Amino acid sequence: MTKTISLLGLQWGDEGKGKVVDHLAKDLDAAIRYQGGHNAGHTLIVDGKKIVFHLLPSAICHDDIHCYIGRGVVVSLDALFEEIEEAQEVIGNIEDRLTISSACSLIQPYHVKLDQLREGSKKLTKIGTTGRGIGTAYEDRVGRRSIRVADLYNENKLKGRLEEALDFYNSIFIHSFNSEEIDLNELFEKNLKQAEKLKPYVGNVIQEVRDLKEADKKILFEGAQGALLDVSLGTYPYVTSSNSSVGGIASGIGISPTNIDFSLGIAKAYTTRVGEGPFPTELFDDMGTYLAEKGGEVGATTGRPRRCGWLDAFLLSHTVQLNGIDGLCITKIDVLDGLETIKICTDYSSDLSKAEILETLTLEGIEPIYTEFKGWEEPTAGKQSFEELNDMAKEFILNIEDLCKVPVIMISTGPKREDTIIREYPL
Repeated sequence: MTKTISLLGLQWGDEGKGKVVDHLAKDLDAAIRYQGGHNAGHTLIVDGKKIVFHLLPSAICHDDIHCYIGRGVVVSLDALFEEIEEAQEVIGNIEDRLTISSACSLIQPYHVKLDQLREGSKKLTKIGTTGRGIGTAYEDRVGRRSIRVADLYNENKLKGRLEEALDFYNSIFIHSFNSEEIDLNELFEKNLKQAEKLKPYVGNVIQEVRDLKEADKKILFEGAQGALLDVSLGTYPYVTSSNSSVGGIASGIGISPTNIDFSLGIAKAYTTRVGEGPFPTELFDDMGTYLAEKGGEVGATTGRPRRCGWLDAFLLSHTVQLNGIDGLCITKIDVLDGLETIKICTDYSSDLSKAEILETLTLEGIEPIYTEFKGWEEPTAGKQSFEELNDMAKEFILNIEDLCKVPVIMISTGPKREDTIIREYPL
């Protein structure tokens, strides 16, 4: 019996993970975010109200689920407090249902400032970050300069770490960008005030998760971004700064990889991407515009329009294998309703071999090779049974199964929770 389930985006993010979490929530006891920061965006409809979570696990909307932010997440306390307040306006007090690891690294104002200065520089490669300091905070963690949640409660240590950090960052601000310094005492006082506000939420995530496991509770490991944005395995350097693939779960929470019973992968029926970077199936014509408009393709975190293209099964089958996916959920199939022809990229034309392409994912000089499918006139929107789908829509899904060699167990046919086809329930 499945007790733990990982939920992973398999494209460049924005696959619709929030809705799937909402669907599984009735059978969950706990949900854990394990990587990323407030550069994620999970959109949910709660009692008819739209709410977007950036740091909080989407499952926080459900009263009987305890939610955790694991050590792999970099936390902006300003963003966290704002999100908690917004969430409580919709779902009530969550203090007793939210635990934040004392080992989380903090995003400080100097991280945000450097991120924005870099993105605005004409001399540096523009990555298309959200400008929220996530990447620079991860740099500090790798460089062993991070200030962690636990450090907030040791004033002498905190001030010393802040002083070291500002010696480093202020030098960069002055000499590389001709920008103003950040004041040590102001930042120190701000951190102390934030520490008091955060205290009720701080806990030991490793131990609590072990206790949940021993009690046979059902746990969701909730990913942010998508596998193609993984800092190690994605389309580098146009990636996020964390491990958004399955490997990030063990280190981002503090569990053994063998603790994952089932891996559920989420992918759209087409492909989208926000920000810079290669995108072989991107459409620059009226079809790309159509998908963007009908799919409402605007970034939940940034408000930036998403680039749109046909489903890339070449990359999807790769991320399925990388993440040990046991079942797929295909979202937004209803966006394809009414099209005469639908395409799936099944291979690439390139001077490189398939193995060489997948090793680095640079994706330069790549031309997609498409298989065309006849579209369907009968809407899939709102359907709740696979048998109700048009034969052409069924063929589209079955071809994804064949190309990725994994069953499609869920299909989202619209934004509402009930607009879902479940062919095999993972919990």
